[in-house]
This record gives sequence, structure tokens and C-alpha cells, in this order.
Amino acid sequence: MRADDALIRVALEAAATAGPQDVPVGAAVFSADGVELSRAVNAREALGDPTAHAEILALRAAAQVLGDGWRLVGTTLAVTVEPCTMCAGALVMARVTRLVFGAWEPKTGAVGSLWDVVRDRRLTHRLEVRGGVLADDCARPLEEFFARQRLE
Repeated sequence: MRADDALIRVALEAAATAGPQDVPVGAAVFSADGVELSRAVNAREALGDPTAHAEILALRAAAQVLGDGWRLVGTTLAVTVEPCTMCAGALVMARVTRLVFGAWEPKTGAVGSLWDVVRDRRLTHRLEVRGGVLADDCARPLEEFFARQRLE
């Protein structure tokens, strides 16, 4: 399996491809043996779709690659920022085994900041989580994006 830093660097590469109006969040899904199954970037603005978060798009693509249904057991999702409640819920429902993320999101984070959806004992599936991996590198594109937004 690849080191967590390497997984986050793949997600950062994806984030760098975000359109000018989309928040630069990138995600990638890896198999149990470290093979990249998919990667995606936030595309809510580009697609006009409120569910087009990087995590959701990467999960959909990984399910297509695996071709055996919606369960992503044994996979790891790496994402540049702590997932929101929608994405955290999707990770649980898809049965992703492990989550690695970069920057913490104190306003909307659902993996420890505001809520901890992926480790809620009331749910039927819980993920292993490692947060804060390359956090500064992951926060930088977000800070630059929002600084540009304030200037416009």
C-alpha cells in the first residue's frame, strides 16, 4: 500500500485541475493494494450539480471501475479536505474501508470537526480515518481560491 502522503499528493494533483469557479478539492480512490481506481475534482459549478463533490464523483468512478456493484470494501479514499456530511455519509454507505484527508474543515467537516459521521457507532459501517495529512499543502489552494473570490 502507498504511504498516506503519496495518496494525498494524488488528490492534490486532482484538485489542481478544478475549474476557475469550483473550489479546488481533489479526491482519489485506491484499492487495497494501492492501485488508483479513480480520481475526481470538485465540479459543482462546472456540472451545475450540488452533489458533484470530489468524493462523490471519485466514488462513482471507482464503482464503475470495479464493476461489481456499489460496495467499495477494501478501498481507501484520499481527499484534500475533511468531508462534509453528504460525503461522509456516502463513504459509510459505499463501505469504504479507510479515509485519508488533508486539511480540517471546522465549518462543515463531518469526520471529527463538527460531527464524526464515519465513526458513529449507531451506523452499520465505520471507517478507519487519518486526518491532517499534508494539511498545509491541502489548505493552501483553498486559501488562494477564497482570497481570489473575495477580490472579485
